[in-house]
Amino acid sequence: MDLQTRQTAETAARTQGFLPRRTIVLVGLMGAGKTKIGRRLAARLDLPFADSDSEIEAAAGETIEEIFRNRGEAVFRDGERRVIARLLTQPVHVLATGGGAFMDAVTRDLIARRSVSVWLRADLEVLLARVARRNNRPLLEQGDRRAVLAELIERRHPIYAEADLIIDSGEGSLELTTTRVIAALTGSERALRPPDPEPRPEIEG
Repeated sequence: MDLQTRQTAETAARTQGFLPRRTIVLVGLMGAGKTKIGRRLAARLDLPFADSDSEIEAAAGETIEEIFRNRGEAVFRDGERRVIARLLTQPVHVLATGGGAFMDAVTRDLIARRSVSVWLRADLEVLLARVARRNNRPLLEQGDRRAVLAELIERRHPIYAEADLIIDSGEGSLELTTTRVIAALTGSERALRPPDPEPRPEIEG
């Protein structure tokens, strides 16, 4: 058994039976692996999985590309904000979010109160290789992919860094990255703490 396999087995043994008390929200740029790792994470923890982009498409009856093209990014972001707010009222699950979701201050605050957030971090070359396999990225249709991604990294990484946990998703298999996420969650007091109570409405008079 090589070192990596042994470490994976040891981590799996330590985390057996772990059950978070908050929804796990995966954030990061397109191509970071949020959906693929999210599905594996949900299966390993025996939790439901949701993808905010898929939920937005179901609610709108349009694809993400169609929403961007027909109604604009502002309408998409408004729908994204409302869909994530709804999902975070549901029982504990794993939620993969779109790349821009965590940039919204209202959504970021809600995620902080109701969940434990995990930034899946990957460098430019890894992201470029991954997004090259798909053509349904509206933001990448606005110019050279490398330049667009580099600009997104510069603008978004400082905000993603506010996530509760940071996991590098550039190297190793998806299973290994999933194991690293679980290991980080088991060591997170926040993951074991119930969601913050909803603020009481102010009573006038």
